[in-house]
Amino acid sequence: MSTTIRPELSEKNPYWIEKHRYYELKHFCLQYPIWKKARAALNSLSQRPIDAVKLTGSVGDPTAKCVEAREFYSERMGLIEKAAAETDAELGDYILKAVTQGISYDHLRARVNVPCCKDVYYELYRRFFWILNRIRK
Repeated sequence: MSTTIRPELSEKNPYWIEKHRYYELKHFCLQYPIWKKARAALNSLSQRPIDAVKLTGSVGDPTAKCVEAREFYSERMGLIEKAAAETDAELGDYILKAVTQGISYDHLRARVNVPCCKDVYYELYRRFFWILNRIRK
């Protein structure tokens, strides 16, 4: 499922961002579940040092590489979570779920009973991407 929202708003809209930048940020957000799964799998590369050699092409400190990879994923996930929290304290979790899983308002309304109307939701949705655009340079 994907969210059907026009990729480009009027430049007069306070949350306007360029169409291709919006798509870039949207695809950035859709990687969130992949990063979450990868970070969870990085409990300890020292259990599987052969994988560390495959990833980097060299033998080194697998624990340090594990920490670097976890920080990489955590930083990106943190950007999305921060933008969602900054968007709206009450609806931030719904926005986070929608942008990271490609869920539409109709799906959120039917499945998790999002407590707002469609207009308010999409205004916050646009605000989320505007905030993410600002914090992710």
